[in-house]
Amino acid sequence: MKTALIGTHGVGKTTLCYEVAAQLKRLDWNVELVTEVARDCPLPINRETTLDAQQWILHTQCAREIAAQRPPRAASSSPPAQNAIVVCDRSVLDNYAYLVCALGRQGDLDPWLRNWCRTYTRLFKVPVWKPPAFDGTRDTGLEFQREIDAVIEELITDWKIDVVRLDPSRPQEWTEAVLRGLALTPLG
Repeated sequence: MKTALIGTHGVGKTTLCYEVAAQLKRLDWNVELVTEVARDCPLPINRETTLDAQQWILHTQCAREIAAQRPPRAASSSPPAQNAIVVCDRSVLDNYAYLVCALGRQGDLDPWLRNWCRTYTRLFKVPVWKPPAFDGTRDTGLEFQREIDAVIEELITDWKIDVVRLDPSRPQEWTEAVLRGLALTPLG
């Protein structure tokens, strides 16, 4: 199972991602976490992004998702961990939104990324509910934050992607909402 928390920057995806992963671990699920890749990009991001930067981000995102779904190599002959859940801090959809915002839709990437979105069991849309705070990387402009959110919404609609929308008035309930949305049966 692979799930992703999607949305624009500064809305709490990373915090929520770690909270969901921790809760799943407490419930005895094997969790693999795919952290946000844009922070590792050696090229310009945010408003100064380039096609090369966004391609690096998109390909790295996919590579990390693939790696997270593979059983770890073990020195022993023990079987791979069962009941693995991959939790992604972002998806290709919201990463692509930054490229679309900067340079428009890309005919060669659009179908590939739309198909990649089918590899997620469930996508959870984290809404804009507060302005972004500076963290050393993130753009703090409210207009840019909302512009990216609008592009994400456009992609969701155009690609007919099913998402679970989290309630902007109840951020304290998001972890439980994600766990309910995953519809997991208890291990035991």
